[in-house]
Amino acid sequence: MLQIDDTIVSFDVVEEQFLCDLNACKGICCIEGDAGAPLEPAEIKEIEQILPVIWNDLSEKAKQVIEQHGVSYIDEDGEPVTSIVDGAECVFTYTDEDGTCKCAIEKAYREGKIKFYKPISCHLYPIRLARYKKFTAVQYHQWSVCQCARTCGQKVGLPVYKFLKEPLIRRFGTEWYAQLEVAAKELKQARKDM
Repeated sequence: MLQIDDTIVSFDVVEEQFLCDLNACKGICCIEGDAGAPLEPAEIKEIEQILPVIWNDLSEKAKQVIEQHGVSYIDEDGEPVTSIVDGAECVFTYTDEDGTCKCAIEKAYREGKIKFYKPISCHLYPIRLARYKKFTAVQYHQWSVCQCARTCGQKVGLPVYKFLKEPLIRRFGTEWYAQLEVAAKELKQARKDM
């Protein structure tokens, strides 16, 4: 583990390779699973405010879930997560022309309609954060549906932390990320020297 400020970063974040391959996976991470994406409390209010902007991109089933249960719910760990359709699919997904599942929130952001990119947990994936009293654990989550991303990352030699530079800076700041880069280089050198 690497300690940077009040975070503990798993070695996997700097040693494993990852690069999303939407042509291969078709965005399956947004429609598989047994719970919604983790949300920060402030993100729930943000999503509620932008809902009218993204509404027309949502499926009819997603609209029904949101109308009945809201944009989020509390999961079995007691944490807020995005609402889901049929026990799996995030309510904020849509399918594009080539059958790829994408995020309606991100689409609206990229079109300049809103200023909220998407939930930080989605932006950070495959990193998951776990908060403890004195620190936040920054962990690499390996999910079978992302095997194509691991293969793609290995082909180009792209570590998880470099693939996720933008969301890591969004969440922790540029100084934190610079410290992570230094720690990654030192770890790589230490592994060579062993």
